[in-house]
Amino acid sequence: MTEKTYTMSGMSCGHCAASITEEVMDVAGVTNVDVDVPSGLVAVHGESLDDDAVRAAIVQAGYEVTDGMRNAVA
Repeated sequence: MTEKTYTMSGMSCGHCAASITEEVMDVAGVTNVDVDVPSGLVAVHGESLDDDAVRAAIVQAGYEVTDGMRNAVA
């Protein structure tokens, strides 16, 4: 299992978290999405995650990735 963490801008509420989760869960290989609104962090868990597809899903939800991802392998 791989985890990629992204820093976001523009999140301010639970609706923001739900929108991001919904879009990112549609990306192939994604098994779980954890959104922490106060810190602006989104952790994406899954197998063979496509960084470009995850970023595109975040943009589709209406938000911007403000820095590079950090990877972790579990």
